[in-house]
Amino acid sequence: MSPDHPPGLDLDRLRGLLDRERPGLVHGPLSGRLIEGGRSNLTYAVTDGTSKWVVRRPPLGHVLATAHDMRREHRVISALHPTNVPVPRPVLLCEDEEVLGSSFYVMEFVDGTPYRTADQLAPLGPERTRGAVLSLVDTLVELHAVDPAEVGLGDFGRPEGFLDRQLRRWGKQLDASRNRELAGIDELHAALGRQLPHSPAPAVVHGDYRLDNVLIGEDDKIKAILDWEMSTLGDPLTDLGLLVMYSMPLGMTDSPVSTTAEAAGHPSPAELIERYASRSGRDVSAVSWYTAFAWFKLAVILEGIHYRYTLGQTVGQGFDRIGDLVPVFIGHGLTTLQEG
Repeated sequence: MSPDHPPGLDLDRLRGLLDRERPGLVHGPLSGRLIEGGRSNLTYAVTDGTSKWVVRRPPLGHVLATAHDMRREHRVISALHPTNVPVPRPVLLCEDEEVLGSSFYVMEFVDGTPYRTADQLAPLGPERTRGAVLSLVDTLVELHAVDPAEVGLGDFGRPEGFLDRQLRRWGKQLDASRNRELAGIDELHAALGRQLPHSPAPAVVHGDYRLDNVLIGEDDKIKAILDWEMSTLGDPLTDLGLLVMYSMPLGMTDSPVSTTAEAAGHPSPAELIERYASRSGRDVSAVSWYTAFAWFKLAVILEGIHYRYTLGQTVGQGFDRIGDLVPVFIGHGLTTLQEG
């Protein structure tokens, strides 16, 4: 296929659908490109030469329907678009698999930059970096302030017993990818279970909230939150814990997992927690638990990648070093829980 016709995107069929469902939207022949070959859903930028849109679909040859639920992603951005939460404007959801071979949705293209590493933030300088990361917290506060029932998301998840279910789910994930001894991981899992906090009122939870899942504009404001595939109704402090975890330096040179914590001007974890607390009015006294849980979850995800790498199922740069990172994450998790 040519670069303008990437795999998984039939532009003629897409054009036919858009002309039928949104007449007058498209003004010329469509071309498209893959934005990111993700570990998860595929994202394409599509243009008619004047306007731009984004198409999201599951990976080619996927089997787990629940892991790549297009209706769910489309539903949450449609519900949030009229609120203060910055999300792309949804265009349509297509569940007819005849069009692209799977369900997919189309949204407006938002201009902005996802910052994945400290090196990418460097040109912004310390002041702008600081502002961008603080606005990440402020935007999370806006998300958690949305009343799910008011925007039609009252049944978007099962908040009762959310943390307990999450802990069990990630414990099962760990068991599914065990093929070596991992000192401390069972201890961390058990300690998290013993110290389970009492969740605040449920909110719309993003599930993977960090700097490289938002687009930042030239004015350093957050233009859009992306990648809603893990979103649900649940404990909002899980989003905060993950954000805090990503703002802590790993203490490893040349890490294959990107973190922006080392960027000059990056606010400290304590400052992020304080800003969230003061702006949301929430009690964050148990934040150490949520941060330790984030370290545990990432350790399990990385162990899964390492496991597939040892089976020869994952090839690419950096995968050979993922296994070395797992004990680092376990150690941070244990330390965070003890200090909390």
